[in-house]
Amino acid sequence: MSLSDPGWSAVDDYIVGKLIGEDTALEAALANNRRAGLPPIDVSLAQGKMLQLLARGVGARRILEIGTLGGYSSIFLARALGEDGVLVTLELEPEYAAVACANIEHAGVGRSVDIRIGPACDTLEAMCSEGEAAFDFVFIDADKDNYPAYLDYAIQLSRQGTMLIFDNVVREGEVINPQSSDPKVSGTRALYDALQDNAKIDATAIQTVGSKKWDGFLLALVQ
Repeated sequence: MSLSDPGWSAVDDYIVGKLIGEDTALEAALANNRRAGLPPIDVSLAQGKMLQLLARGVGARRILEIGTLGGYSSIFLARALGEDGVLVTLELEPEYAAVACANIEHAGVGRSVDIRIGPACDTLEAMCSEGEAAFDFVFIDADKDNYPAYLDYAIQLSRQGTMLIFDNVVREGEVINPQSSDPKVSGTRALYDALQDNAKIDATAIQTVGSKKWDGFLLALVQ
């Protein structure tokens, strides 16, 4: 993704300064991610706080995250939980999971977080087969070509009223390009197709601009 505007990041900085403020644990997590060579694809600070507030707003006690990376968004989500809550977060790469574990522990939310390592579809299939308890909130920010499969698993692991959030669903406008050869675009388009006229889900999507450039989130409630 290449399109950007200095004003977008400036407004993000204004929002952070007025409404969120500095957070040493989150800053340390990003610094640790850079040292470990993780790709800089985390949500922004403002987006992370949005996820935290949405999870709090639905009273989430069980949260599922697909795509841990270095645990930056995991920290926000874990902070949304009460003392008895749990965040189950799935990560393919053991090296990323190790970085995430350190970041999560440093942020003081380790007791609430269960990191599961391996291909997400395999982990999710096992969770469904073993009768994992339903989740109240699901955040999906992983390989886009598997977004339709993640939707199916998320529905199976949800209850009526569970909120689902998918990240990166606009892709600088490429989502409306049916000729795109990018699997991230085709996977995202397949997600929209799976949701169109889906009686199990009530959904919308919003475009966003900011320090993460032009993209968007898809928000849905399980019926």
